[in-house]
Amino acid sequence: MNDRASANALKYLSGFGAHLESEAVAGALPVGRNSPQKAPFGLYAEQLSGSAFTMPRAQNLRSWLYRLRPSAMHPAFARIDDGAWRTAPCREVECPPNRLRWAPLPAPAKPTDFIAGWVTLATGGDARAQHGAGVHLYCANRSMERVFHDADGELLLVPQEGRITLATEFGRLEVAPGEVGVVPRGIRFRVEIEGAIARGYACENYGAPFRLPELGPIGSNGLASPRDFLAPVAAYEDVDRPTELVTRFGGRLWSAALDHSPLDVVAWHGNYWPYKYDLARFNTINTVSFDHPDPSIFTVLTSASDTPGMANVDFVIFPPRWMVAEDTFRPPWFHRNVMSEFMGLVHGEYDAKAGGFAPGGASLHNCMSGHGPDQASYDKAVAAELKPVKIENTLAFMFETRAPIRTTEWARTSPTMQLDYDDVWTGFEKGRVR
Repeated sequence: MNDRASANALKYLSGFGAHLESEAVAGALPVGRNSPQKAPFGLYAEQLSGSAFTMPRAQNLRSWLYRLRPSAMHPAFARIDDGAWRTAPCREVECPPNRLRWAPLPAPAKPTDFIAGWVTLATGGDARAQHGAGVHLYCANRSMERVFHDADGELLLVPQEGRITLATEFGRLEVAPGEVGVVPRGIRFRVEIEGAIARGYACENYGAPFRLPELGPIGSNGLASPRDFLAPVAAYEDVDRPTELVTRFGGRLWSAALDHSPLDVVAWHGNYWPYKYDLARFNTINTVSFDHPDPSIFTVLTSASDTPGMANVDFVIFPPRWMVAEDTFRPPWFHRNVMSEFMGLVHGEYDAKAGGFAPGGASLHNCMSGHGPDQASYDKAVAAELKPVKIENTLAFMFETRAPIRTTEWARTSPTMQLDYDDVWTGFEKGRVR
């Protein structure tokens, strides 16, 4: 047995969307040909495509992998229990217009890996039609021994508690709370945890791959910079031992038994690879006069839909930032929206909720459902002296999608659901016009 994964665990390549290359053994990357008659060292050349072959060059996603064995080298998959995993369309529960909120997941009582500790809160759209998204939570207390890949969508992972390492076909990514990791559709990986527990959120994007939003009038600088996105360097596993390969396909979980690790890519090049991003590097844009712009200015990544300007799903954050606007209600205002909003909290407090929204918790406001600050937050905001104030020690985020979001039966019956959530808006006094 020989595991070459650990040597390069903390080395990365940078540049969102860039064509990158990496080799764990010098000379493993062919020169001048993607698929030579004989690849170096007897390796097998394989193209992994994240888009149709005929997509325009700027949107064409593919990487060439040079591996110890063909990825086709496995027996048939067999269905296994889905546990609390669900996919869209999931019609276990009526699609609710109600505002919903959940407390954090409790720690598991028995050994639980990333797959077993995964629960689906809600879904929207249709995974088979490749639009919409699923919203999930994970809570694990041991590292995976099996390997997983999602054929239905790409996974955006938001750790809330506990550092995780994504051991992938392309190498290893260490992702801590305050960072996000993205595993594109079809890439095989294993989740290793450090410490007693790993807890977090996941967006399963069924639609177009995430990309950086356009900057428009903002100009050439601001929001997330491509140079701050990191991809792993090649780090292969030459391991001959039984390994379970689990795949998510058609909304179900399937399993195949391999006699080796499928994370055996010695070298690779291309623009389709897993990556991570440190949210502290996000360059927040805000107003310096009055009012405040829409929360779209906090978009880190976006998945485009077939309607220009309306995302399939956006990943939006609410990080530390200065508030300086004059004569302005500074927290998020009361609003109704054509987009459906799922929110999570990594750490600290969210400035529109004085209590009840805990780190690791979640809330759902479906399209056109009125929401906004609770009364305590509203009262504080309208009475505040409007001097420059820095919002600190907080990190909230939002998965926002044009698809109405339908909760799962697990979410509806979970003891973590806060049945009194509507009460945060019951105490407002009637306005006085005479």
